[in-house]
Amino acid sequence: MGQILRPAGSFIGEIMKITRRLLLTCFFAIAIAKSPRIALAQGPPNVVTLTPPATITAKPGAVAKASLSVTVAEGYHANSNKPLDKFLVPLQLTWAPGPLGATGVAFPKPQTRALGFSARPVSVFTGSFNIETTFKVAADAPPGATSVTGKLHFQACDDRSCLPPRTLEVVVPVVISK
Repeated sequence: MGQILRPAGSFIGEIMKITRRLLLTCFFAIAIAKSPRIALAQGPPNVVTLTPPATITAKPGAVAKASLSVTVAEGYHANSNKPLDKFLVPLQLTWAPGPLGATGVAFPKPQTRALGFSARPVSVFTGSFNIETTFKVAADAPPGATSVTGKLHFQACDDRSCLPPRTLEVVVPVVISK
């Protein structure tokens, strides 16, 4: 039985068609992967929001207080500042050095809940709550407008799983009076 032979041009033409299809498939796959709409749709939901304190007005050398309002979306919680399991990420509020130095951060009393992803109860914050910070104004702080910046680091979860930890920037306007 004889073999059927194709002309070389026909064979090369088919290879070129397959190569073009493969290149087009790769091009569209890369374009879809880099699409901003798709990337945004895959990101974690923003379930924790904050309202920075109003402007702090204080004199050099004085003590000032500020209240940061935090809201956790319904159906979610944030681990407390003192989680009961060491593998959970605590809620932390830190402040950068500047004309005001944080001397204390006070968190509300957390709730203890039994949740599906943990065999033990979990210490959490839910709904809206405030975090109070006490600042000491530097004795040599020059009068005028400035700001103090901080970071709120947390891990939000629902009753089955946790989202990746996040950090939100906090900027508080400050007026140092004479």
